[in-house]
Amino acid sequence: MSDPYLWLEEVTDERALDWARAHNDVVVGRFASSERFSGLERRILDMLDDDTKVAYPGRRGKWLYNFWRDAEHPRGLWRRTTFEEYAKESPAWDVLIDVDALAAAEEENWVWGGAGVLRPAQSRALISLSRGGADAKVVREFDLDTRQFVEPAAGGFFLPEAKSRISWIDIDSVYVGTDFGPGSLTDSGYPRIAKRWRRGTELSAAETVFEGEPGDVSVSAGYDRTPGYERHYIGRATDFFNEEVYLLENDGTLRHLDVPTDASESWYKDWLTIRLKSAWEVGGTTYPAGALLAIDFEKFLSGAREFEVLFTPDAHTALHGYGWTENHLILSTLEDVQTKLYVLTPPGMADGGAGGVGEHGPDGWARRPLADAPPMATTSVVNLDPLEGGDEFMLMTSGFTTPSTLLASSVGGETTQLKQETEYFDAEGIVTEQFFARSDDGTMVPYFVLRHRDRMDVPGPTVMSGYGGFEVSRTPAYSGASGMGWLERGGTWVMTNIRGGGEYGPEWHTQVQKANRYKAFEDFAAIARDLVVRGITTADRLGAVGGSNGGLLMGVMLTRYPELFGAIVCQVPLLDMKRYHLLLAGASWIAEYGDPDKPEEWEYISEYSPYQVAMAAGAAPSAPEYPPILLTTSTRDDRVHPGHARKMAALLAEQGRTVWYHENIEGGHGGAADNKQSAFQAALIYEFFIQMLFEDNKSR
Repeated sequence: MSDPYLWLEEVTDERALDWARAHNDVVVGRFASSERFSGLERRILDMLDDDTKVAYPGRRGKWLYNFWRDAEHPRGLWRRTTFEEYAKESPAWDVLIDVDALAAAEEENWVWGGAGVLRPAQSRALISLSRGGADAKVVREFDLDTRQFVEPAAGGFFLPEAKSRISWIDIDSVYVGTDFGPGSLTDSGYPRIAKRWRRGTELSAAETVFEGEPGDVSVSAGYDRTPGYERHYIGRATDFFNEEVYLLENDGTLRHLDVPTDASESWYKDWLTIRLKSAWEVGGTTYPAGALLAIDFEKFLSGAREFEVLFTPDAHTALHGYGWTENHLILSTLEDVQTKLYVLTPPGMADGGAGGVGEHGPDGWARRPLADAPPMATTSVVNLDPLEGGDEFMLMTSGFTTPSTLLASSVGGETTQLKQETEYFDAEGIVTEQFFARSDDGTMVPYFVLRHRDRMDVPGPTVMSGYGGFEVSRTPAYSGASGMGWLERGGTWVMTNIRGGGEYGPEWHTQVQKANRYKAFEDFAAIARDLVVRGITTADRLGAVGGSNGGLLMGVMLTRYPELFGAIVCQVPLLDMKRYHLLLAGASWIAEYGDPDKPEEWEYISEYSPYQVAMAAGAAPSAPEYPPILLTTSTRDDRVHPGHARKMAALLAEQGRTVWYHENIEGGHGGAADNKQSAFQAALIYEFFIQMLFEDNKSR
């Protein structure tokens, strides 16, 4: 079947941009011109620009770094302060880079992309900046003492715009992967070659330390600077979920770490930890998927395979994350998508004043609960710094109706509240509940419902959100925008935990890869039906929203389950699954979806690929009705090609469907480059759902 809309894949072609601008005008006229929209947009922007909101820091030794945006600095400030200063009600910040001033001075549309600070001195950093918010970035060296970029002519490290990887070895050398010229990138557009680059030399003279294959996703190199345990290492990602890891010896030889390629391995001092994604039989023992193993690193390198099992999953509990303090390993688990925290101490490490961390077994690790986590909330352990931070850490906790709270603590020490977010919407009377829906294959799938207590007996306008891919877990979190835009107006909000995520460990994800992808879609549809059965809503008043992989989910709901929904918002989506692997970073996701160039894999992809399904439906004698849909994307999205959304909008419009389309010219994959754009995008979504789903606004 030929594609009449291939021309819309030409991202910056004036014909395509004119097409996008014309659709933007229609959307603005319909949804973004009322006082109601303007009022909500202002409230969301005021929240994003609020200079009293918590400045969440990233710890590097004595320094706490923060990137900050407000009304006066829409592009943002990169700054730092000390822990003692941060604990004050109004800390003084040392501004390192003013991105607004930099963009104005250089006449560039700079969007902040991150900073890599060289430790321990912390006098130099590698700064990433993108034009308009793209994944491809320019990298420049910055002197934190002089507050100036180190120009290439003066020996400064500099990389032109590309999807690069760069990290410090020492003050005069870095590991780098970038676009070195033809053949240096993988088919996915990421670095295929890792090099060691020394100050004062041309990039072309950098020494190659490793080369991957064109079909790999990417190659990277790094340096562990833990005193006494310094290690150079290489990572070769053969697909999105599999990576070969090597230690790079001083003579340039590679030492392969013999662990499953789909496992996540990390090390700290004497200990190697391995998080399994699939079952592993080794040394006469089979360890289950989702387990966390530990072993003395040097013994492992010498052939030992007797692991200590630090965590074993069960039907309700999965490992969510883990990280080291100086003397302890902290585990975060999800029990039916709710947080539990534990602290483990390996044999031979000091208790560090832990005050009864737990009893050690003869050869085992001590274990005890770390802190009580509130229900219906997510509690994360942040700012672990084993090199310079001792056993201190921070806790960040957030619930659907409870703003984030930041606490400071240490293993065995007191916990104190540092900061708490402002409440941005009226949560009085809003109840959070968790339910389970039975999917088509019998799997019970959890979801959270937020609704007003006084409306619990009456079906009402409801929006459900979903993602379901790449083992990304969705956990409770405060959202002032959804509170202002939807809950305050009497709407019900639903967050789903469908398969494809990591809420119940890696098998919750692997169950729906490739040929089994349809199960994730069945999960979402089952929740939609369950909401109706429970009397929470009706199909014509039920909306759905998702972005990226969640945008694919929305496309499937539109084309395969249209009878379940009254309106859909589809953001930065994948939709043309016949060509997704040919566009931008799409080739890196073949391990998730399958390869459409292989007939046996296209057979199952074609069953749900929204663009092809919609095309076939439009050609059928009796085309099914689709609910109204709003498609949004960004011209500068260089991860998921804007052509997906463009072509789908054009096809649906040609078929006479009710479709709206909006394309932000900036913003990258996140859809927005600054707070003003973020506020517009959020307000647009809620205004769309208000007009589509509320009884007195359903003229379409």
